[in-house]
Amino acid sequence: MIAGERCTRACGFCAVTTAKPFALDQEEPERVAEAIRRLKLRHVVITAVARDDLADGGSDHFASTIKAARRINPGIVIEVLVPDFNGKRESLERVLQAKPEVFNHNLETVERLTPFVRSRAKYQLSLAFLKQAKELDPAVVTKSGLMLGLGESEVEVFQAMDDLRAAAVQVLTLGQYLRPTPRHLPVVEYIMPAAFELYKEIALQKGFEYVAAGPLVRSSYHASDYSPKRAGFSEAGGVKNSLV
Repeated sequence: MIAGERCTRACGFCAVTTAKPFALDQEEPERVAEAIRRLKLRHVVITAVARDDLADGGSDHFASTIKAARRINPGIVIEVLVPDFNGKRESLERVLQAKPEVFNHNLETVERLTPFVRSRAKYQLSLAFLKQAKELDPAVVTKSGLMLGLGESEVEVFQAMDDLRAAAVQVLTLGQYLRPTPRHLPVVEYIMPAAFELYKEIALQKGFEYVAAGPLVRSSYHASDYSPKRAGFSEAGGVKNSLV
């Protein structure tokens, strides 16, 4: 996770501290790249807090980190998990121009629950953001994820899947929402493993190329199990080491 430990948003599911962030550490991209080299990783997930205090939402910092990681670690698969940058096209373009293999932005929950679960973020904006990413770079793999157990219905989950496919999203993660502290949103339901398996089957039938679904799945769960063809790796031969 780059861009500090303080987030400008206060989502009801997230344990990251909400506070005024510090200035960006300009040396961070190089340090991240060096950490990747020392750990000998071949698939890395780069994510960040929301930085609404910055005009570009932190997109330039993302791009710098991608470029540094690629320069020091040729051949690495880079996956980014980004906030919505308030829907700014120029911020999205900046990240995509750095050429990550996988572009992830989480929908998090169904449309009805979005105002209660996600701070400032909007369901339709996230869908448009993902769709635009694919339009700007057709070669990038687009990915998104949902937390289940917040009170959504099966029909609403299926609708979210359809909405993501309409936005050309290729990879989907489905996991159980777990309450970080008593101050966060309560768990409404614990989804059974069999239900996750059913959701996975249905998602694949709807056209997703790869689906990870289960109680412990998170958006970066075993990220390297899916290896984008663009990076020169086959899914069966995907490496297992990744860093968030």
